[in-house]
Amino acid sequence: MELGAFSISLSVKDLDTSKLFYEKLGFSVFAGNHAQKYLIMKNGRALVGLFEGMFSGNILTFNPGWDENAQNIEQFEDVRSIQQHLKHNEITINGNR
Repeated sequence: MELGAFSISLSVKDLDTSKLFYEKLGFSVFAGNHAQKYLIMKNGRALVGLFEGMFSGNILTFNPGWDENAQNIEQFEDVRSIQQHLKHNEITINGNR
């Protein structure tokens, strides 16, 4: 099953401190808006979203239809098909089956 580009979105306390930390690991800013308190950091194919004050907890994200460069891909799994696959396998989605 082609799930699309994978990223993790982290709820951070301080965007600048988090940015510096990931830069020390070889990541660089790929996208985002510092003034709006979020940055997408990239190292090779790895994507990490840094979000200050937007949500609690961390989020794993699959982006059907995109590659890790935010470019459209020709063939990908429709998100509704992925949802049906999860339901069929009794995987809870946002507290619902």
